Amino acid sequence: MATEDEPPWHPDIAAMLTDQTSACKPAREAIAAGAEVKVWDDEVPQWMVAGIAATRLRRTLKRGLQEIIGLDETVEILARHRGEQLRTGTILAADRVWFFNLYFNATGTELLACSGVKRFRRPSTKDSFEP
Repeated sequence: MATEDEPPWHPDIAAMLTDQTSACKPAREAIAAGAEVKVWDDEVPQWMVAGIAATRLRRTLKRGLQEIIGLDETVEILARHRGEQLRTGTILAADRVWFFNLYFNATGTELLACSGVKRFRRPSTKDSFEP
């Protein structure tokens, strides 16, 4: 049992990122390069995370504004887990360019899917040319 000073136990996420989706390898590489990894202990219903992922996929494809990897595969995988409780997590690359969503079984012991989105940044006023 963890004491108050110890963080809750979380599995080795990098080891869990095998070949569930095409986003797994870039997510592993992001972790190796110092990404921030967060896994939530709360369980959420499958329909909620599946709905969010499906909506994100539709909007991204419609707008074409962001580069995504593994999201179509993630939507398919999550659809196969109807009625289940899931856990989620995130990986934010050290350079803050890539953001990954993680989807686990209810116990957090099996990674079901991973998707990634490249975050585009607007140029800052410091970077703009001033005559």
